[in-house]
Amino acid sequence: MIRIREVRLIDETGAQVGVVPTEEALTRAHAAALDLVEVSPRARPPVCKIMDFGKFKYDLRKKEQQQHRRSGAQQLKELRVRPKTGEHDLEVKLRKAREFLEGGHKVLFNVFFRGRERSHTELGRHLLERVVTNLEDCSRVERMPAMDGRRMTMMLLPKPQSKKKSAPAPAPVAAPPPGDGGTA
Repeated sequence: MIRIREVRLIDETGAQVGVVPTEEALTRAHAAALDLVEVSPRARPPVCKIMDFGKFKYDLRKKEQQQHRRSGAQQLKELRVRPKTGEHDLEVKLRKAREFLEGGHKVLFNVFFRGRERSHTELGRHLLERVVTNLEDCSRVERMPAMDGRRMTMMLLPKPQSKKKSAPAPAPVAAPPPGDGGTA
């Protein structure tokens, strides 16, 4: 183990102290009731900082958790309908789907077929086509309608939010044409 005689020290306030002997850096850290942490070991001389290492690790873990939480913002929301779903019920489902899409979530539409409905899958396909046309302003189709056993599924993604353009600046008022300035 190589014994380092001097280190570049940064105190607890973040101010550069300069190059000091290792023993002096340790006594300063002990006097402040904090830890001496080697920040940059490859530098010559190595850079050490006086800090509360436990608090530093805690803050680092909280930042990672926060980033992880933000990354999972998009969720999959599922809406179920039947081929004989009424007009008003479909409007309610569409309104809910619009909320999900504007919130940045994916929406999975499932059309369930029971009994003799399975022989009329075109009704489900027509229903999903209506959904696409009603939501085309805020979504795009990721997976086209496809049969999966007794159900037909379709996946919608939210459209990327375009940056709102500011209103165009008003045109400057044109000066009156040069002339005699009088009335005719």
